[in-house]
Amino acid sequence: MPIIHDTAGRRDRLRNQLRDHSGADAQVAAFVVSDLVNVRYLTGFTGSNAAVLIDVSDPAGDRIATDGRYLTQVAAQVPDVEPVIERACVPALVAHARTAGAARIGFEADAETVAGHRALTASIEDSGVELVGLTGVVQGLRAVKDAGEIALLRAACAIGDAALARIIADGVLRAGTTEREAARALEFEMYRLGADGIAFETIVAAGPHSAIPHHRPTHTALADGDLVKIDFGAVVGGYHSDMTRTFVLHRAADWQRDIYELVATAQAAGRTALAPGMELRDVDAAARAVIDDAGHGDHYVHGLGHGVGLEIHEAPGIGKLSTGTLPCGAAVTVEPGVYLPGWGGVRIEDTLVVTQGDPELLTTTDKTFTVI
Repeated sequence: MPIIHDTAGRRDRLRNQLRDHSGADAQVAAFVVSDLVNVRYLTGFTGSNAAVLIDVSDPAGDRIATDGRYLTQVAAQVPDVEPVIERACVPALVAHARTAGAARIGFEADAETVAGHRALTASIEDSGVELVGLTGVVQGLRAVKDAGEIALLRAACAIGDAALARIIADGVLRAGTTEREAARALEFEMYRLGADGIAFETIVAAGPHSAIPHHRPTHTALADGDLVKIDFGAVVGGYHSDMTRTFVLHRAADWQRDIYELVATAQAAGRTALAPGMELRDVDAAARAVIDDAGHGDHYVHGLGHGVGLEIHEAPGIGKLSTGTLPCGAAVTVEPGVYLPGWGGVRIEDTLVVTQGDPELLTTTDKTFTVI
């Protein structure tokens, strides 16, 4: 899907945020971004070694550093930012900012290693330059998706929906198929339908394995009467989808129906709570209360959801310890689960976009209790 992202506009929004950073003591003249996902977001560059310098006062001072392997690629993907060709990207950009007169230079403290920070500190010793570690700055911008990003998320989710429908129609989910066979079949369908990649290793968890939230598929064969939990996603244009559906093979027990309906009720409560300005922990609480009240609080062992975009897990996180509020335009998952060790578990997950009205549901596979 050919989407042209306004990366210059993203850099300007970051620049404005750095200018408006509260307190003169926190202001920086330049900011070096080294997390490769953030580099992609700000420039469109997809190479494996890069960093970006944001000049807080002048866009013409922005630079992108990468090494000689990417001379052609950086020119094609980032024609509007002057490149610096150096293997050691962060030190090169800090040196450039120093030469340009920056006295306070920010860096991504959550992306830099201890050894890297020591080297940077040594490189500015006795220079009068101060390094300022900043965290979560670009991630905060990424939490709100623009129209192009949402279009790519829709496309990725549509591929996931279609791929799951295909393997069900083809009879892949039947007794005798192994978890790994089902997972690989689903991944093949996503690629066949146009995915650039898979969002993460597909989870197919059958029988007692479905009680393991992040079970890795094995050679265990699916059996009649099993709960089968499938958690998967596609990548389109760098953007990830995420969906979980849980089925029962051939015949269902009453306890399986009861647990499924409980999780479905909790998931609906979580979706309803998705509104701009809601406290993140309150969104989690809306779904968690349903499961707690049914006596299964100890069997719900993770948060309600997370942001999705260029990464499968990104801001905002939605859990009982989360802080902050839900922004309009965030793409998030809602995925409560109940897991009964030795028996089985149910998780139901959708990807949605927060809007001023009802959230937009991107994963549309039916959530009715289904016996295959």
